[in-house]
Amino acid sequence: MPLHPLIVHAAVVFAPLASLAGLLYAVLPRWRWATRWPMIALAVIGAGSVLAAYLSGKNFLGDRPGLREVPEIWEDLQVHQDRALALLWISLIYVAIVLLAGWTLGGPSALASGAGAQETRAGALSWGAITLLVVGAVAVLVMTILTGDAGARAVWES
Repeated sequence: MPLHPLIVHAAVVFAPLASLAGLLYAVLPRWRWATRWPMIALAVIGAGSVLAAYLSGKNFLGDRPGLREVPEIWEDLQVHQDRALALLWISLIYVAIVLLAGWTLGGPSALASGAGAQETRAGALSWGAITLLVVGAVAVLVMTILTGDAGARAVWES
């Protein structure tokens, strides 16, 4: 059994979870103390799973040179490949945005001791980080859906 169809499921799960965690971190300042590390971990795991899916997909196509000779399948696979490359880059950029947001954005802690609270670095930088985080999260989510849709069409419609 090829590895790509198995690895793809990790990307389909962890990339959207990373997006959700980033959105929660951006819009719920009272919970930033509890969502900072899960957001960072999910972004790194999500990008790693997207990278693994991309590389296994390249190997999958490399092992099947006959697919290039079937125009309707090859066109669908090209769309899937192009979207996968875009998703890979967006995921890597999203990790950088998440790290910036995790460092920049703070908030109060719900713990009685105050442990977990972090000061916000700067006003304009905070709003910029929130904006980048929301845009990046939406971009990862949309590209994950579009890439998966193109892959499913290549497999099931061609």
